[in-house]
Amino acid sequence: MVSNASDRPRIGITTYLEPATWGIWQREAALLPRVYLEAVVAAGGTPLLLPPIGTDPSILEMLDGLIISGGCDVDPAAYGATPHPETVDTRPNRDDHEQQLVHAALTKDLPLLAICRGLQVLNVALGGTLHQHLPEVIAHDNHRPAPAVFGTTEVKIEPGTLTNRILGDRTTGSCYHHQALDKIAPGLKVTARAGDGTIEAAEVRDRAFALGVQWHPEETPDDLRLFTALIRSTR
Repeated sequence: MVSNASDRPRIGITTYLEPATWGIWQREAALLPRVYLEAVVAAGGTPLLLPPIGTDPSILEMLDGLIISGGCDVDPAAYGATPHPETVDTRPNRDDHEQQLVHAALTKDLPLLAICRGLQVLNVALGGTLHQHLPEVIAHDNHRPAPAVFGTTEVKIEPGTLTNRILGDRTTGSCYHHQALDKIAPGLKVTARAGDGTIEAAEVRDRAFALGVQWHPEETPDDLRLFTALIRSTR
């Protein structure tokens, strides 16, 4: 572990590489919604941004924990599928970058929290697949009700799991996704579902703290339990 007991744990967070505008500039930039940073700081950590370029998994030696953030659709080629018409705006380079970091983190048992797309990347990295357009599976679009509008999902959590120890039997989360876990990767255990059956959380077996959730806990600033648990696991 990098940090001393008196230090704030260093938490790496994966970022987007996207066209962006600031001031008079319009250029491609590495970016991340501020709410991720605020959540890590409020939970007691120091956030460090990991752009999807120049990937070097050895950077994890400098970190105490890792967050795989949300974002665009995972490229179906990553799990051997043909793209659905609703699967758009993929970033294969980012997929590869984050899968490398996931494997490196699991190898060294680095505390890992995967959020929304991050849970999907975790499942794909370990050999699972995705539902490419969830409304065709569950017959509603409540998980992504409108462009840039978060939905609300009620989650039932399996007893005796890490997810349960952190969040209890049930929780409510802000969600924004149209894809979800389908075939579960070997070594991954489903720990929570929505009422419509959508997989909402999963954990990697035989790891101290490797947890993914399908909702966006960073969007609920008064509920830092997942981030606090991640920080505590580093100590």
